[in-house]
Parts: sequence; structure tokens; C-alpha cells
Amino acid sequence: MFLSRKSAMVEPEKALPGRATDPFRRSEKHVVLGTPVVSDDVPAGHEVAIFGLGCFWGAEEVYWQKDGVWSTSVGYAGGFTPHPSYEEVCTGRTGHTEAVRVVFDPARITFAELVKQFFEVHDPTQGMRQGNDVGTQYRSAIYWTTPEQESTARELTKVYGEELARRGLGEITTEIAPAPAYYYAEDAHQQYLAKNPFGYRCHANTGVRFPENA
Repeated sequence: MFLSRKSAMVEPEKALPGRATDPFRRSEKHVVLGTPVVSDDVPAGHEVAIFGLGCFWGAEEVYWQKDGVWSTSVGYAGGFTPHPSYEEVCTGRTGHTEAVRVVFDPARITFAELVKQFFEVHDPTQGMRQGNDVGTQYRSAIYWTTPEQESTARELTKVYGEELARRGLGEITTEIAPAPAYYYAEDAHQQYLAKNPFGYRCHANTGVRFPENA
């Protein structure tokens, strides 16, 4: 019963109230890239994309290793509770998914490349879970910030979905939506696996590579 509750989206009027302002302090610099963690003012010519692909510790690690990524952070998105804590998100009563915010230089790495990586490193067919991690906070999501990103996300989702179907796998459940409010997670979660190299990683992927000709 508890797991079924965590796997159902909370109704907005029943979500936790949250806070009017951000109560958490964070390190200014990304411990791997040396760039700002809280990067609302991104460099000229750069773009922002937000992805939900399960536990955000391992998800962030995937993206900070990509050439052309300027900065990454982990946070909460897609829900109703303003400025939630990690503990609150874990209750399933905020509506948020654990998310990675990626600031990237499209001249060096395209949004399409980020989306292809997204699909290859998690299982987008599992709904409100990734492997043994169960709950709405682990749902798959692409939150786009430009119309071009939306078009790319939808087209690549179609292509990958067809490849999964060809192999007898399930339908993609990834949420594709305009970027909602993004709330930075607490400092302990930022670049967690750089600080804790033997920490938990969840990559419940399908094992299916993105079609090379797409």
C-alpha cells in the first residue's frame, strides 16, 4: 500500500506546502567542473536542459563527464511544493521528480546528443520507478527550454520508442513538458558521487543503444 501511494502523483491540493524561499546553503563551485552550481545566468550561447532519469546522483555524474557540458546540478522539478527538502520529496507528497539541470554549449554538444545519452543510461519504460527505486520522484522526464528542444525531444522519443518496440520492449513513459520551476537540492547531493566515489548508482537501462542513423 505504501509503495502504491508513492507511485501515484499527489493531487496539488494535498501536496506539502514547502517554503517561500530557499533555505539551503550550497557550495559556489562545482567540485568537478569548477563552474557555478547555481547558474541562473548562463554564458552567452549556452542552453539549459533538465532531465529526470532516476536517482539524481548517478544521473548528474553521467552528464558532468560529457565534453561541452559547462555545469550540472541536481534538484527537484515537475511538482507542486516550492523549495522542498530531499526528505519531503522522498515522501511522494511534493510531486517532484529528482532532476539534473544541464548547462551546455550547443556548439560542442547538441541537445540531441544529451537526449540520446538520456535514453541509453536509464529505462524510460518503467513509469514511476527506476529499478528498485520506486516512487514519483524517480519518473523519467525531459523538460525543454526552447521550442527546438521540444521538437528534438519528441522526435528522438519516437525513434527510440520504435527501436524498443522492435525489440519487444515496453512503451516509453517519459514526461516531455516545458521546463517547470527547478529547485536546487541541498549541498550534500550536489556532485554526490564525486564526493562519495563508492556511493549508490542506479542505471536500470534497457541495454538498447540509440539507432546510429538517427
